[in-house]
Amino acid sequence: MTPLPRRLLAEFLGTALLVAVVVGSGIAAQTLSPDDAGLQLLENALATVLGLGVLIVVLGPVSGAHFNPVVSAAEWWQSRGSGTGLGTRELAAYVIAQSGGAIGGAVLANTMFARPAVSWAATERAAAHLWLGEVVATAGLVLVVFCLVRTGRTAVAPAAVAGYIGAAYWFTSSTAFANPAVTVGRAFSDSFAGIAPASVPAFVAAQLAGGVIGLLLVAGLFGRAPAGRDQEAVMPHPASRS
Repeated sequence: MTPLPRRLLAEFLGTALLVAVVVGSGIAAQTLSPDDAGLQLLENALATVLGLGVLIVVLGPVSGAHFNPVVSAAEWWQSRGSGTGLGTRELAAYVIAQSGGAIGGAVLANTMFARPAVSWAATERAAAHLWLGEVVATAGLVLVVFCLVRTGRTAVAPAAVAGYIGAAYWFTSSTAFANPAVTVGRAFSDSFAGIAPASVPAFVAAQLAGGVIGLLLVAGLFGRAPAGRDQEAVMPHPASRS
């Protein structure tokens, strides 16, 4: 059984590196393609897909490679009463580690590109169609993750999850943040990938709503999770209930 501190380190490190990839590639895209927003999005999305896939492969066996409070909360809910998955205190610890990692990743990316360590984002993302995009993006992510869990196909999670996020960059109006921790982290960088702090609460609320919808869709497709069956996401990981 992997000790909780090691799992928390994996979640902190994974979320930090994910945000560093998202923010860093956004800054690089602005520098390399200053007059082409479509190309900037392509560069940002491609880097995110590749980085996320690698991070899931490398850190998944330690912590599950959630890197996302919604995914952690969904695992906690799906596995309640089963004796597997995250317990309540573990969930709280995961969320703290993910949020801290996201902020650290943004600071790291800013510093690597010789920007102020903290530069509050100025990009306002406050409109109903963007919130709907976040609901759709997050519901789809939860659906992908837990359909794989329920059908025993978590081995393909690195490709499936990264592929879905890459697609959602393009088919959602919000460019698929789909992650409360990453959303908070992206507020710390005034770059292509940034989000103004005032826009964060509504984005997080939309993501939480999307997570609930995703779980309802999983239940509609597969019924309630069987008692005693592992519901660990994104990758199987040796966790204890607490």
